[in-house]
Amino acid sequence: MLTSIVGINWGDEGKGRMVDLLSREQDIVVRYQGGNNAGHTVVNERGKFILNLLPSGILRPEVVCVMGNGMAIDLAHLDREIGALRERGVKITPENLKISDRAVLTLPYHVQLDCLEEERLAGEAYGSTRRGIAPVYSDKYAKKCIRMGDLLDMDYTARRLRGIVEYKSLMIEGVYHAKAQSYEEILDWLRHYADLFRDYITDTGLYLTRANAEGKRIMFEAQLGALRDIDFGIYPYTSSSSTIASYGPIGAGVPGLKLDRTVGIMKAYSSCVGEGPFTVEDKEASGDALRQAGGEYGAATGRPRRVGPFDAVASSYGIRVQGADEIALTKLDVLSYLDEIRICVAYDINGTRTRDFPMGDALNAAKPVYETMPGWKCDISACRKKEDLPAEARRYIERIEELTGARITYVSVGADRDAYLRF
Repeated sequence: MLTSIVGINWGDEGKGRMVDLLSREQDIVVRYQGGNNAGHTVVNERGKFILNLLPSGILRPEVVCVMGNGMAIDLAHLDREIGALRERGVKITPENLKISDRAVLTLPYHVQLDCLEEERLAGEAYGSTRRGIAPVYSDKYAKKCIRMGDLLDMDYTARRLRGIVEYKSLMIEGVYHAKAQSYEEILDWLRHYADLFRDYITDTGLYLTRANAEGKRIMFEAQLGALRDIDFGIYPYTSSSSTIASYGPIGAGVPGLKLDRTVGIMKAYSSCVGEGPFTVEDKEASGDALRQAGGEYGAATGRPRRVGPFDAVASSYGIRVQGADEIALTKLDVLSYLDEIRICVAYDINGTRTRDFPMGDALNAAKPVYETMPGWKCDISACRKKEDLPAEARRYIERIEELTGARITYVSVGADRDAYLRF
């Protein structure tokens, strides 16, 4: 059984919370793309955990976690993340964490280049997290990356690294007029982490192929959402990898396998970290109130998220490109303070009304068309079945289903592990 958990919107939909919930039914959880440029937040009986690189299944000791070949891995960050979890009693060993030998490494000069380019762009910046993601994926396709498996042969890596560092130094010094890091510094950095991680490195494609043949239950965990996908997102304000469910088997190392189930995650309202068009953004005091009610600050960066009402146009598009079979709706409880709740049901683009999600300058010109529904004005955090919800909350969920054509099967009503209901 192959299941994918993916974001429907701009990211930060609550995927970590749902992966943690659904991982209790899984044998293996795989992260298949992205790096430490986004975070998944999980709350369990031990407290609150924010994961940037590790799959959210790492908090369940019976689950094996895999970091797939589609990822970009900053080893210094991974070392710190593992260390912080171990301090809180989380078991992490080569038996329950396996790292693809084909995953590319985010090196210190990638982070440096990311920062330099954002500073050069100034007011036209893409809103990068400055963690080296665009530069490392650029190098991946330019065939100038070091991969995890290279750390198992440091003589080979040392020979290959020399030309790569020379190439990157030409850019850092010649384009940005900054001080480049030396070949020796980067090689020492790699040697240090090679010693720490060599026992975790494996052919995860082979491991997952065998696990699937044995009938193991495998979950693919995405980072960010459909609207940050490099092909289908709000380009150029996207991530640099594919956040789409169908990429899951590819980024995990098993491109020949097919998904059995895709669960899309979306919030009961809209939120967005970073730059780019965000049609429903609420810049008024009502937006500040929603941000505070939802605790809308980036898990990886701490940046305040842009927020607004639920966007049925963007969500319908995200559901389509993700191929979601079912939806988990998160943070419904956040809306409990509202007398009335707005939903964006269409866009107005230069006088033309549409429910199709546009691209380019048409998206920049889009204005939201809203309808309003009554709020429920009561605490719903103790609800555990559909019938427990106020009629207004049930109607709100049903209206989202009508507008998006999606079947909502999970609704979260709080941050705790058990604060959800089947719908």
